[in-house]
Amino acid sequence: MIRIVNYQPSHATAFKELNAAWINEYFELEESDRKMLDDPQGYILDKGGAILIALMNEKPIGTCALIKMEEEVYELAKMAVSPEAQGQKIGWKIGVATIEKAKELGANRIYLETNSVLKPAINLYKKLGFKDTEGYCSPYARCNVQMELIL
Repeated sequence: MIRIVNYQPSHATAFKELNAAWINEYFELEESDRKMLDDPQGYILDKGGAILIALMNEKPIGTCALIKMEEEVYELAKMAVSPEAQGQKIGWKIGVATIEKAKELGANRIYLETNSVLKPAINLYKKLGFKDTEGYCSPYARCNVQMELIL
């Protein structure tokens, strides 16, 4: 059974490991990654954001964060699903839950950054309703695709 829950401090290691695994598979951890993954409380939660954790039999298998960018605008970031749980629509479930969480937080727009080599992720974002956009300055060297969802 899959449950999507709000982040708790006990999820810190899973949040870091799930994200570091996919980033290191395709790219390399950057300074902005390290700051966020080492201090999700200070970098995300204390600034008005949220983190969701997907649990399968109480084991963290996926995650997604909402980072407050400005009033009513959040960045969807650090979405990850463990390799053993891929193919079970966990990304879709956590994506839908993250969009609902953004609405609860008062968002009218969700922004995200990704890379064109991550085709399954881009397809998921499009299914969730995200459209291509541009114009933001990314702190990540790897990001070459920007998308947004107007709520």
